[in-house]
Amino acid sequence: MTLANLEFPVVRDARITLDVNSRAYAMTVEPRTHLADALRDQCGLTATHLGCEHGVCGACTVEVDGAPQRACLQSATRFAGKRVRTLEDFDDDAVMAQLRDAFSAEHALQCGYCTPGMLMTARDIVLRLPQADEQRIREELAGNLCRCTGYAGIVKAIQRVLSERAGAAASEEVGHAT
Repeated sequence: MTLANLEFPVVRDARITLDVNSRAYAMTVEPRTHLADALRDQCGLTATHLGCEHGVCGACTVEVDGAPQRACLQSATRFAGKRVRTLEDFDDDAVMAQLRDAFSAEHALQCGYCTPGMLMTARDIVLRLPQADEQRIREELAGNLCRCTGYAGIVKAIQRVLSERAGAAASEEVGHAT
């Protein structure tokens, strides 16, 4: 049998609905369309950046069902029925507001290309690892690349938010004890 004799199945576009930022987006996508491309091209949400398209740089990090995930690795069709959140959905989020302020104060930003993915990962660190030390923060950030600033300012920004939140929690405990 030769390649010319083989019959290949016709791959058809898929009609899906994605739940993105609490809004339903109905779309037709090619089976090979990655979630990041669907978010940018079909939903008009451009905070999700495409860097390496191999899941290495973290610029495409979004939240899927409450956990950070790379949007460049899987077909958009795999996300039907899941709750997807992009950076655009965190405007009113208190933790994200703290992180944005801390990133600015600690000069953790430069070109901004990695920033959306860094912020999504940083939010996960703050919520999941409230006791994280510098080493743990660096380990958690290992999947996010920044070629402009290095990581000192980014790590300090996350440490600042963790410290602020720990201080607020301690003050709240003291208030409840009296």
